[in-house]
Amino acid sequence: MRDMLFINGQWTAPAARGRFEVCDPATGEVFAQAPLGTAADIDQAVAAARRAFDKGPWPRLSGHERARYLRAIADRILADKDRLGLIEVRDNGKPLPEAVWDMEDAAGCFAFYAGLTEEMDGDQGEIIPLQDARFQSKVVREPIGVAGAIIPWNYPLLMAAWKVAPALAAGCTMVLKPSELTPLTALELAAICEEVGLPEGVLNVVPGFGSDAGQRLAQHPDVDKLAFTGSVPTGSRIMQMAAADIKNISLELGGKSPFVVFADSDIEKAVEWIMFGIFWNQGQVCSATSRVLVEESLYPRLMERLVAEAAKIRIGNGMEDGVKLGPLISETQHAKILGMIEKGVAAGATVVHGGRRPAGLDAGYFLEPTILTDMDDDNLVWREEIFGPVVCVRPFKDEAEAIRLANDSPFGLAAAVMSDDLDRCERIARAFRAGIVWINCSQPTFTEAPWGGYKKSGIGRELGRWGLANYLETKQITTFNHRERWGWYIT
Repeated sequence: MRDMLFINGQWTAPAARGRFEVCDPATGEVFAQAPLGTAADIDQAVAAARRAFDKGPWPRLSGHERARYLRAIADRILADKDRLGLIEVRDNGKPLPEAVWDMEDAAGCFAFYAGLTEEMDGDQGEIIPLQDARFQSKVVREPIGVAGAIIPWNYPLLMAAWKVAPALAAGCTMVLKPSELTPLTALELAAICEEVGLPEGVLNVVPGFGSDAGQRLAQHPDVDKLAFTGSVPTGSRIMQMAAADIKNISLELGGKSPFVVFADSDIEKAVEWIMFGIFWNQGQVCSATSRVLVEESLYPRLMERLVAEAAKIRIGNGMEDGVKLGPLISETQHAKILGMIEKGVAAGATVVHGGRRPAGLDAGYFLEPTILTDMDDDNLVWREEIFGPVVCVRPFKDEAEAIRLANDSPFGLAAAVMSDDLDRCERIARAFRAGIVWINCSQPTFTEAPWGGYKKSGIGRELGRWGLANYLETKQITTFNHRERWGWYIT
């Protein structure tokens, strides 16, 4: 395992010479030591990124030249996806097929942004029609500068790719701080960048804790742009820290996403998508459709099938064949979720399946897939993000009630609707107050399409062209016809 920071193209010992333990969530055992970056290391990394942007070749390369590096990174990830997937399973706990899928997605992200940066070549700017014909105005796009990225633990390499790839495509340089719970594949990404010859200082990777390294990155005056994915409370603190320098920020935060199922839906398809929407990645997904609303006439039959299918899910170490539900990320998260279930039940909710540690899995941080019913609008399990394999299911009477219940949330990241009536699906999709809507499915995510939410679910959009725009400044250039005289002071 990598035990050094990656700064200015070099493997560098942490300034404080510290290390921290990395645990396998399936066993609770320490299996690696990671380099502990601190504020001093962030300062060094930001200085390297600043030099690389101000004086280095990266922002001055053509789009085609940057694309060659991005495609080389994509090819290396893809070629090494099985080994990287194994590291991700040890680090994060997710089942191996999911981890390998994430590696493929990460590679695809770098390849996609390679194509977009090529399109930037030859862009002379957009001419803006003006009312005064003596002037010509055009708009050009330029890289913001030094970007900082703070990423979560639920999709370690993929979340890095979502930020690193568009930032590098735009011509920015970056300092990446991975989660202290899952630092290992970010360091592997640094090694890949070294292998492909990425110019020094373009990408710097500094694992560390949020209270030290993360805070310094958010507050650093030489960071022009900050991208964060994580919880609402942390996102709020980052906004406050970035405010001192009026720093450009994008935030992808939490969710409590609804899934509305109408009675004309195929029950088997509905159950499959409900399960994928909440049990994939152990429910540790910001967009997880954790609030399910089912039309009254379908509710009893759907609940019977949902409980029966949830009981069949194989739980265990993500390295084992056939496992579909791995452990939660940490002991702290495990205890938190069990505590939320207990509070929800105390407030009136009913556990119809799960809610406990699985029998025979005494080590690690495992939780049965959990289905709750009978909660009211104010129950914390209905209102608050749990971030685990816990789904709350309620019946609804009509379309109006479904929309009201779906939108009654401080979050607005995602939502889903299922019905054979596609006109109704489109109507409901437009009524949802959410940035991502799925019709007759839940969770499929594509690099080409924008990702982000309404309300407390964040600011800005990632992925697609919107993700590239996160790292570009817009400049107006207006030219006066030099053959004319202005004639204001001198006539």
